[in-house]
Amino acid sequence: MKTLFASSEIFPFAKTGGLADVAGALPQALSEKIDIVSVMPLYGFMDKSAFTKEPFDFTLILGGISYLVSIYSVQNKDVKTFFVHAPVLSATQEPYGYSNDDLRFGIFSRAIVELALHVKADVIHLNDWHTALSALYVQECSLQIRTVFTIHNLAYQGIFDYSSLGRLGIDTNYFTMDALEFYDNINFMKAGIAFSDIVSTVSPQYAKEILTVKFGCGLEGFLSFHSKKLVGILNGIDTSLFDPQTDKALVANYSAQNIDVKYLNKKALLKELKLKDPRKALFVMISRLVEQKGFDLLLQSLKPILEKRLNFVLLVEGDSHYRKPLEKIAQKNENFTLLYGYDEALSHRIYAGGDFLLMPSLFEPCGLNQMIAMRYGTIPIVHGVGGLFDTVFEDEKSCGQGFIFLKPTKKAFLDTIERALRLTREKKNTMMTFDMQCDFSFANRTQSYIKLYMKDTYE
Repeated sequence: MKTLFASSEIFPFAKTGGLADVAGALPQALSEKIDIVSVMPLYGFMDKSAFTKEPFDFTLILGGISYLVSIYSVQNKDVKTFFVHAPVLSATQEPYGYSNDDLRFGIFSRAIVELALHVKADVIHLNDWHTALSALYVQECSLQIRTVFTIHNLAYQGIFDYSSLGRLGIDTNYFTMDALEFYDNINFMKAGIAFSDIVSTVSPQYAKEILTVKFGCGLEGFLSFHSKKLVGILNGIDTSLFDPQTDKALVANYSAQNIDVKYLNKKALLKELKLKDPRKALFVMISRLVEQKGFDLLLQSLKPILEKRLNFVLLVEGDSHYRKPLEKIAQKNENFTLLYGYDEALSHRIYAGGDFLLMPSLFEPCGLNQMIAMRYGTIPIVHGVGGLFDTVFEDEKSCGQGFIFLKPTKKAFLDTIERALRLTREKKNTMMTFDMQCDFSFANRTQSYIKLYMKDTYE
């Protein structure tokens, strides 16, 4: 059985969020048990010369226009990764956010299917809306290829104007409520849900939540109709990449057996960021600057948080209306540092230096930050939704010890932070070392995916 794993971003080649981490780690874990290759776009900011040009090109025709596609590749550890290069798809300096994203990812989706035929794939594993049209193309061409479609975040669906059908060369017969139509627009995500053999989400709890009005983002009824092929499988992390024993970004490497060394990373981080007093608890948060991540709740709570005996480091990516109020608070509080921009090495130092990680997300399909934090002995404080509900627990027996608040209110959030601050040093070290010994890798998730690949329905 050969599987083609398709994603719009794969670490270490391109990354805007957790999708890239999963798309990098999961195929590597699966490669120990099955024959798997991966594919992503070759964007304009990537260096073509770093990859090998494959000896085959092909032409796609969408909406009566021809698009020449070239394929590049590289061997990344145990997985060969292919890159799709086409002038429209690859002309951008960012992966997303362009007016022609419908055409760009329509080309990518068609190219995925062509590549699957070339490598003789039995299964295509599609990820999020950027790849979803591939499932429609597989069915339209009556190909004997099984498709698995994973929803990483239902809030991003790939919704475009009706005119996209013409640009993509998609028959208007698909413009129905049972297929692509969504309030007079077309919805790429619906194609993945409707035409894939299996639909998965990145945590069991999120699979339940998206069937409700609160979390369904307008697709709860559509998902309920297809619920027989819906399953939730918890994400994992690359434990070789996120390993405090070997991480070169850290000032001092450590493990659960010498947890006291973690303190050296805390002192170094505070010095780097010009924060005072390492005896204070260090709270950290690494996030995209979007509503989903709980920034309204954070802003409501930040003043009383910063009045407590603690330091707070916030690393954010993106730009939104939250930026200015956060900057004002940072200017007035010497125990609050606000950092901007994606920085992989810095994020590792923050995980290693922190005592507590905040994740007040309104919804969280899975979340990787809490698992990475626990890998580094940093205790998570989370809103109990989605994958946070599946990975963080307050009992002393379950792997993944932390603090949970079940209602996204200022009182619940502040009460939970206060409970965390009351931890004794001995109890805190016990929780840290316990979490560091938990297995958050994809190793024990692979069999669930292989089961999806081998069956038409999930039982």
